[in-house]
Amino acid sequence: MSEGDSAGESIHGKSSVVAAFFTRVGQVYQSWLDKSTPFYAMRWAGTLLLTLVYMIRVYLLQGWYIVTYALGIYHLNLFIAFLSPKVDPSLLEEDEGPSLPTKQNEEFRPFIRRLPEFKFWHSATKGIVIAMICTFFDAFNVPVFWPILVMYFIMLFCITMKRQIKHMVKYRYLPFTHGKRTYKEET
Repeated sequence: MSEGDSAGESIHGKSSVVAAFFTRVGQVYQSWLDKSTPFYAMRWAGTLLLTLVYMIRVYLLQGWYIVTYALGIYHLNLFIAFLSPKVDPSLLEEDEGPSLPTKQNEEFRPFIRRLPEFKFWHSATKGIVIAMICTFFDAFNVPVFWPILVMYFIMLFCITMKRQIKHMVKYRYLPFTHGKRTYKEET
């Protein structure tokens, strides 16, 4: 390996101070993410608080509606991925790979999400932080008639959720654990 080939090394073979700084920041950030993993209620409470702060900021500034609309579309996309199975049953043929049970007497297979809860939370929170940063720049304050954006978002949400619910009913899967039958081990 020649000089400067590995990440974090400058041309002269010495570790770059800037690269070392960003590597350390990344490690600390990942450490905090790892520590927060089991505390899902606190993570979501923090995200909801951040969302409330963002909404108050947009309301008080009376602008940045297009950023808020983009954030809503992004969150809708994340939510649909969270509700969807990792392997779409509509794309599977009858005898190919694992599938969700479709009959009462079929073997139980756990629901595996396309987007796990932690990644859903992390992406949603990053989206809110980026949207909040955008509100500090006038270039993102595009003048739009916001009631049209609200109506379009509501229409898009209803159509998308209707399609997702039809898919869930057709392939008989429930992406939530509440209300599912549980089996206790007999000893």
